[in-house]
Amino acid sequence: MPTPPRSPRSTAAPHAPPARPSPRASPRATAPPPPRDRRRKPRWGMRVVTTLSVVVLASAGIGHAVMTSLDADIARVDPFKDMKNRPQAGHGMNVLLVGTDGREEISKEQRRKYRLGGEPCHCTDTIMIVHVSEDRERASVVSLPRDSYAMTPAHVDRTTGKRHGSHPVKLNAAYAEGGPQLTVRTVESMTKVKIDHYLEVDFTSFMRTVDVVGGVQICTAAPLRDSYTGLNLPAGRHTLAGGQALQYVRARHLDGASDLGRMKRQQRFMAALVERITSSGILLNPMKFRDVTRAVLGSVRADKGFGTEEMLDLGRAMRNFSPSSSEFTTVPIGRMEFAVQGVGSTLKWDPVKAERLFHALREDRPLSVRRPHSEARIVPVAPQQIRVQVENGTGTPGLGRRVDAALASTGFRTTRAPVNAAASDVKRTIVAYDPRWDRSAKSLAAALPGSELRPVKGLGGTLKVIAGTDFERVRKVRADGPGQGESGVVRGDEVACS
Repeated sequence: MPTPPRSPRSTAAPHAPPARPSPRASPRATAPPPPRDRRRKPRWGMRVVTTLSVVVLASAGIGHAVMTSLDADIARVDPFKDMKNRPQAGHGMNVLLVGTDGREEISKEQRRKYRLGGEPCHCTDTIMIVHVSEDRERASVVSLPRDSYAMTPAHVDRTTGKRHGSHPVKLNAAYAEGGPQLTVRTVESMTKVKIDHYLEVDFTSFMRTVDVVGGVQICTAAPLRDSYTGLNLPAGRHTLAGGQALQYVRARHLDGASDLGRMKRQQRFMAALVERITSSGILLNPMKFRDVTRAVLGSVRADKGFGTEEMLDLGRAMRNFSPSSSEFTTVPIGRMEFAVQGVGSTLKWDPVKAERLFHALREDRPLSVRRPHSEARIVPVAPQQIRVQVENGTGTPGLGRRVDAALASTGFRTTRAPVNAAASDVKRTIVAYDPRWDRSAKSLAAALPGSELRPVKGLGGTLKVIAGTDFERVRKVRADGPGQGESGVVRGDEVACS
């Protein structure tokens, strides 16, 4: 069973008997049906945004009656049942936010317009740890990529009933095999962070939530076009309604950053949502507060210890919360395409940097720091998100290795296996790229002064650098948003529109 946070200021209540679910909530209280299709599909990962809104909206403190009347809408789940040997509790509160696929309440017209084809798989593709500091003045959001390499603890498969020993999986597969309980156990095993509360959000309420707050404003320095989701945004400032916001947070085919780039856009959106809620007067309008909260709670499952009192107490403690009070990051990745037999290509965490990150959560310390001015050139895509194959296009021995090492030291994810090009008389260094990854190509070319951009259809997500005799150096570059360097931590006020 879950234990309350160690912090004396924690608002988590002792374990009260589970409330009798309402008829509406009871179907959700049972384990969801087994996944119909575990193939990778582009999903939108922002189901959790609506749950974060509950915490912010509760800060209005407009009355116990409003929240109590809505408590019945929350279906209950027990992800901590019979759990043993859990990590030691730290200070503050750690909430595991899980987004599951579900589109039953989205109309056929909306599915067509926003390209939501296919059947719901009742699986998870978004996992985040939200750490609320002991003093309730800071929230740290850590995204755990769905394709992270993970080792599940021993468990019983909820679909087949078969007993499994510990084995490797992609992190999102833990939910398919063992539901919320195995997901919590796997995350705690990987992070050594004790989870105090569990919130599971279905994305069907996402568009309603965005619409009821009057839309959310985002800014983009470059055009964003994704043929899979239908997203088509010119550079500039935009106020996104529910459907367009859904396209924005789903998009993962804008460039080679794929899921990692999508998570950064999700973080930008979360910061913008906090800005919208805290600056629009919603918290001071009881009727609007009620409407937004109803939209939020329509598809939430939570552990039995996270109820009306906890939401109100936490909300009252965070009345002065603002975008600058939030910080966002993704677990540092050590290997982008870590192949595992029977599992496929996974993302393997950097053990040293990941431990440093989770240690900060356990110690209730901020993740972000004020960064000194950098002389690096600003580019649209961070070098850490760009994969590169280097070829030596000259007769100079060792040039390929030199270029590969220089790019890697600047942050680019090179293959570390340079080869000789078909031609050995290349004078001007070439950056070859698939047109779908044009933003990544521009970022790479900026690091290679004087290089030539050459589109090659069908090349894929790995860009190619053919080193010519003109190569002299690799210039330092960083992404257009702050905090996109090695630490990858940004505050909400840094990514929201200024």
